[in-house]
Amino acid sequence: MRKNADISRHLEEERLAGVVVHNGLAYLAGQVTDDASLDTEGQTVDVLRQIDALLASLGTDKSRILSVQIFLTDIGEIGAMNRAWDAWLDPASKPARATVEAKLAVPEWRVEMTAIAALK
Repeated sequence: MRKNADISRHLEEERLAGVVVHNGLAYLAGQVTDDASLDTEGQTVDVLRQIDALLASLGTDKSRILSVQIFLTDIGEIGAMNRAWDAWLDPASKPARATVEAKLAVPEWRVEMTAIAALK
């Protein structure tokens, strides 16, 4: 972790930080599957697992997510993505959400998500 006054950057890579924290908010970089052989539903489950783990590492959880952006390579797969999403979602703490079709950096990736969450 690297701090810059009131901004902290976690899980830094060559071109990005996996999480940036500022003013009580955590900004998660795009999360993609660890197993590109999975179908859209399976990749979504994996991405949501990663989001849960990142939030836990910051001392917060999915009930504190404010917004999520979802990128699907095929918007026709939104039903498969929503099955995983609905199984994961806390109905009492729904975030704002946008879902769009997009070409992702790796052709085998089917879904990518970013999120903003409040810290506890």
